[in-house]
Amino acid sequence: MRWLVTGAGGMLGHDVVGELRGRGADVTGLGHSALDITEPASVQRAFAAHRPEIVVNCAAYAAVDDAESDEVGALRVNGDGPRLLARACAAHGARLIHVSTDYVFSGEGRTTPYPEDHPPAPRTAYGRTKLAGERAVLEELPGASAVVRTAWLYGVHGRNFVRTMIGIEASRPTVDVVDNQTGQPTWCADVAARIADLGPRVGPDTNGVFHATSSGEATWCELAREVFRLLGADPARVRPTDTAPQPRPARRPEYSALAHDRWQSLGLPPLRDWRTALHEALPRIRKESPS
Repeated sequence: MRWLVTGAGGMLGHDVVGELRGRGADVTGLGHSALDITEPASVQRAFAAHRPEIVVNCAAYAAVDDAESDEVGALRVNGDGPRLLARACAAHGARLIHVSTDYVFSGEGRTTPYPEDHPPAPRTAYGRTKLAGERAVLEELPGASAVVRTAWLYGVHGRNFVRTMIGIEASRPTVDVVDNQTGQPTWCADVAARIADLGPRVGPDTNGVFHATSSGEATWCELAREVFRLLGADPARVRPTDTAPQPRPARRPEYSALAHDRWQSLGLPPLRDWRTALHEALPRIRKESPS
């Protein structure tokens, strides 16, 4: 099957393209300069040129804080863009996997993971615009689309928390990291593999929302300490705090772990535990990190 991956220059998009190529798939990865998902003409050209049968939308306005003062711009990318892709998929008989986020939930007053069918209640501009994209995809392409929510991503390519902690361990004696926000650290490579598994299955009986985050839970402080431990450093050098060093425009969820029950219907297990994934990922990320 012919695959088209939007946002292929980003951390997740890069890994999705790599995973598909590793499986021998016919895949085209397009970054923003080659495909602007907010421009109808750009979308039409991409579909005409590449004739995709499965589209994976990794393109996004991902600047969570900037979205608070630029919700119109974020909505154009996160809401209008996915709608254009879904309409193009409908016109060309293609399937669509759209990547979304834990920010569609409030992250407040909860201590158990959010199931896939839990009512969204975003508290940020970023979350509202990503929810708009989810709804657009499912409305325009109800029988041939899937929304894959993920969170706390890290990977070999691009900036991310794990890479930052690697740099800090080598350059600073201690670091203060928030310990009152809980989620699921998730390796992009694992999400990419699951998207590759899901794509050929998407159809009238396999659609809707899926959660693709690692199993288990952690705070940012616990994640940082595990990075230090795997580097052979003293985890106590990571000091817990309940406040960020600098206030941010967008409020972070206090608890945003996601449940993974829907994978069972496809005979697929949830993603592996976050510590297991990090143990495998860290040497690869460290190898690519600047010295």
